[in-house]
Parts: sequence; C-alpha cells; structure tokens
Amino acid sequence: MHTRFAPSPTGRLHLGHALSATRAHDCARTAGGRFSLRIEDIDGTRSRPEHVEAILRDLEWLGLGWDGPVTFQSQRLNLYQQALDRLRNMGLLYPCFCTRADIAASLSAPHGPEGTAYPGICRGLAAPDLTRPHSWRLDVAKALKLPLSFSQGGRGIWWHDIFAGHIRADPLSHGDIILARKDAPASYHLAATVDDAAQGITHIVRGKDLFGATHIHRLLQALLDLPTPEYRHHELLLGPDGQRLAKRHGAPTLEAMRLAGEDGRALADRLREGRLPVGFRSAKA
Repeated sequence: MHTRFAPSPTGRLHLGHALSATRAHDCARTAGGRFSLRIEDIDGTRSRPEHVEAILRDLEWLGLGWDGPVTFQSQRLNLYQQALDRLRNMGLLYPCFCTRADIAASLSAPHGPEGTAYPGICRGLAAPDLTRPHSWRLDVAKALKLPLSFSQGGRGIWWHDIFAGHIRADPLSHGDIILARKDAPASYHLAATVDDAAQGITHIVRGKDLFGATHIHRLLQALLDLPTPEYRHHELLLGPDGQRLAKRHGAPTLEAMRLAGEDGRALADRLREGRLPVGFRSAKA
C-alpha cells in the first residue's frame, strides 16, 4: 500500500487537513506500506514558501512521518507537459479564451457537480489566436467515444471507493474541464492524476469534497493508460458555524493550535477515535 497527503501551500492547514493526513498515514502504516508527502505548488499566484514550512511543522507536530523526500509539483512540470502533448496529439484538447464572466453569461451554460459547467463556447474555433491568453480544455464527449478500458460489469469506465462501492464514472457531468490554465502549466485534475501514477500511489485517501473530481481523474487514467488506485473518500468536518472547514472560510488553523501549546500527537489520537474539539462535528453526524 502506498498513500499520500498532497496539500496546496496556499494557506495554513486546518483540522480537516489533520484528519485527512492522519487517515492516509495510518492506512499505510497499518498495512506496512509507504506514506508520501506531495506539495501541490503550481498555483504561482497563491503558493507561498512560508506555507510549505508550516505544513511540514504541522505534520511533525501531529506525529506523522513520511517516507522519502517531499515531492514538489513545481519540479515535475515536464511530466504534465508530456501528458498534455499526448492528449493534444490524440485531438482531445482545444484552446479556450473564455473568462468566468463569459461562461456565467452564457444562457446555455449547464450546471455540474462543481457549479457551472463549460458550455463549449470555444470548442471548434476555426482559427484560434494562440498569441492571446488561453487555457486548454479536454473535449470530454470526444474522449468518451474512444475505445476506453471497460471493467466491473459492462461498458463504461469505473472506479471503486471503499465506502461507496463500485462507481461508474460520469465525466460528462463536469463539462470540458481545464487541463492547463492561463496562469498555471497544469490543472489540479491533470497534475494530481499524473503524479499519483508516477509515484505509484495505490490508495487515495481524501475528503468527500473531492469525490466528484474522481470522475474526471478516472477518465484521464483511461486516456493516458494509467493505473486506477483504490479510493477512500472520508467524511468532512464542520466548524462551529456549521460550514465545511476550508481555507477560504477562515477555518481555525493547526498552526494556531500548535502555537497555543496544544499537544499535536494527542490531537491526532483524538481524531483517530472520532473525538473532535468542542464545536466541531463530522458532516455525517
């Protein structure tokens, strides 16, 4: 078994990160496997070195050790470019010049699991001007017409979650997703999928907020001939305000708890037992 914890250094970690990291760490250790730490730092506008340093201190404070050196996505850009080139040579990518406002203003814009799905405004442009800022999107419908691998009871691409069972991937519900952004060499979907395969990750332990993203990741695995890990999407944590813990919502940080003198190893043990600090609760409760 080989698991990983893969935070983005765009802010401080919170209790939800501690839960996810502890779950991934313990899965590997219980099975006598490996636990890796990957820093997903290709968002050049928001990633900060001080956040990386805080992540390392927080994990050490929790008593979670990782195997091998820390992996940084910013040092793996060639892998993402190779994947993009392969998909482009398959005729599955097209440039997109749209802004979020353009998409929101489109009357034909459908809605998927992550909000407004891309309505295909730039799909099929006769002569796109690549000197203009643009992203690269995957033509999902075209990709699904290819002879992809089938498994688990018939046509279609499938994946397995230890809690939800066998799931048939539905990437069309997400629309033509971005694989390379205007301001970043690869999207989360592409980089995470490529890295998980390159690192030999066998089990992906992460929160239910990323359950929907797995539909896209499974399609990319099929297109790029990559192995499909086992998934374990665990429950999310809610703060005292009833909202899901998130950096953008100003969730209380592990750093604040650490600097206040709390015992990180004891906190990790309480998370293992399902005992949360006062005011916090599991989303399943």
